[in-house]
Amino acid sequence: MSALFEELDYCPTPIGALSLRRRRDLRLGVDVWEIMLGQDFLMTSHFTASEVALGTLGVAACPGEKLDIVVGGLGLGYTAEAALADPRVATLRVVEFLAPVIEWHETGLLPMGTRLVDDARCELIEGDFFAMAAGDGFDPETPGRRYDAILADIDHAPDHLLDARSDSFYQVDGLRRVARYLKPGGVFGLWSDKMTDQRFLDRLDEVFAQAWAEPVTFDNPLTGKSFTQTVYLARAGDE
Repeated sequence: MSALFEELDYCPTPIGALSLRRRRDLRLGVDVWEIMLGQDFLMTSHFTASEVALGTLGVAACPGEKLDIVVGGLGLGYTAEAALADPRVATLRVVEFLAPVIEWHETGLLPMGTRLVDDARCELIEGDFFAMAAGDGFDPETPGRRYDAILADIDHAPDHLLDARSDSFYQVDGLRRVARYLKPGGVFGLWSDKMTDQRFLDRLDEVFAQAWAEPVTFDNPLTGKSFTQTVYLARAGDE
């Protein structure tokens, strides 16, 4: 049996102390990986249904073949892995602000090992997703490059942020800026830890040709009760 608790990595970052830890859940008989920023839980392997849904539903909503996808936020990698499961995906750029998170994937420290870095379609990029969305886009070598889908899983929810730098992204002007980098009919997707917020859905409706929410309900093994999170999806208009 593995150790009951182990801190696998700890390092300061510009937005707080980042740690990766593994603990044994004796009740369920499984190892659990957790990423923490200060006292905030960023992600746990205990429940990943909504992160997987973001990648699966976001790519499934895309028309066409040879899809180019951006994922904002790497974490334990479940959204990126779900996106890559669609054989139509030709390229996947995963933008991660925290360099240690990329290193965990490169060294195989996480449950999925090096599956993401071993996939030739996938590129892990250290960068500020929000600054890229507000600036010249997600490919410094090709400013203005457009994508079939841009999927973001960084903050807890549009009104529950990790730090203040991302606040404007969730407003109408910020959504308009990220929409510039979608191909006609392309899809924007956003993960939220909370149930559907109609106010945010209304903002998406102002910017995109179509917007909807996909509630994701799953059994929370920590509480023994069901829990609902949300995947927001929006489609750019045809040009």
